[in-house]
Amino acid sequence: MGTVLFLFLILFFALGIPIAISMGLAAAVALWWDGGTPLTVLVQRSFTSIDSFPLMSIPFFVLAGVLMEYGGISRRLVAFANALTGHFSGGLAIVTVVTSMFFAAISGSSAATTAALGSILIPAMIARGYHKNFTGAVQSVSGELGVIIPPSIPLILYGVSTETSIGALFMAGMVPGILVAMSLIATILIIAKKRKYAKETRKSGKELWKAFKDAFFALLMPVIILGGIYGGFFTATEAAGIAVAYAFIVGVLIYREIKLKKLIHILTQSVITTSTIMFILASAGLFGWILTREGIPQDVAQFFIGISDNPIVFLLLVNVFLLFVGMFMETNASIIILAPLLVPVAVTLGIDPVHFGIIMIVNLAIGMCTPPLGVNLFISAQLAKINLLQITRGMVPFYILLIVTLLLITFVPQLTMFVPNLLE
Repeated sequence: MGTVLFLFLILFFALGIPIAISMGLAAAVALWWDGGTPLTVLVQRSFTSIDSFPLMSIPFFVLAGVLMEYGGISRRLVAFANALTGHFSGGLAIVTVVTSMFFAAISGSSAATTAALGSILIPAMIARGYHKNFTGAVQSVSGELGVIIPPSIPLILYGVSTETSIGALFMAGMVPGILVAMSLIATILIIAKKRKYAKETRKSGKELWKAFKDAFFALLMPVIILGGIYGGFFTATEAAGIAVAYAFIVGVLIYREIKLKKLIHILTQSVITTSTIMFILASAGLFGWILTREGIPQDVAQFFIGISDNPIVFLLLVNVFLLFVGMFMETNASIIILAPLLVPVAVTLGIDPVHFGIIMIVNLAIGMCTPPLGVNLFISAQLAKINLLQITRGMVPFYILLIVTLLLITFVPQLTMFVPNLLE
């Protein structure tokens, strides 16, 4: 049954069928082939996969991100980041990274971060004389912070899939997220000085204060969300609901940029994005159920342990494997399928599941910026009006620094576990 499952999955991939549909169809064929299970189980298991309280946070975080985009929050974050860091070499590129950090602490989505900020910052960088390849690459890699810095939708999915504390995962993502951001800024500074990219005018203290005041309510949002989760006042799911209410109040009553006629478009966009994610989860959950039923997780564990029972070797193999997977598979589907397979092996070898979760997320976040299927690459390339080959060339120096940072996160677990251990 497992052989049939994977053979048809590969076949459907080769035919160009979307990943979510391919997983569902492969699972249906495998069940039909087995013959001992009624096909009504397809519906039951698919529904069970998304019948989870923590998963309720996903549509709320998606809606909060869209409300931010239309409510003027994104633009004010950009203005504040520009006032802080725009005067450095390659100032607008650094602004892109800093703003992505702020935005990531609210939206939880890499694609949303890339699209919402790229529409503002990519044209601005090009107008200031930045090379299009570099501009697209900067926005693409900055967008990946959306899934590393909490609240992160992939971290929620990992927590649900492996029964790991989502609160602990959120806390663990803070330092690695900042570390990735610093590596991106370092790369930008080196390239910007070499190419003599323009600096923005240094803002006066008065201008900086004005930018801060304009962005105050936008900056307060991640403080409320993450502070409430870390302080034990509410769960991640409840925080998502609060994020929606806060983004709505700020966009409608304070910034007054969301008009009632825009709400239908905002809700429609959120529903489409949420439906896509939930469909992937339902198909991946069904696929994962068959894997578990056939004992494939145990086979995978034996395979890795058979190669080596050394945790360092295991983590190196996992990094290579996940980087490869991230090039071809959608991040959420990868987590739902692979996390239940790999986490038991990691735990057997003495690796903390929270630390391993961050390793998985950082790997797959890099996959969002790698060809041929990196979603951030496509969004940024479209906004910069360049092709996939051009933006990939601009990505090369960032790939090098990202791999170094990934290895640091992998083999220095204190970087990941410092905040969770501090707040226990």
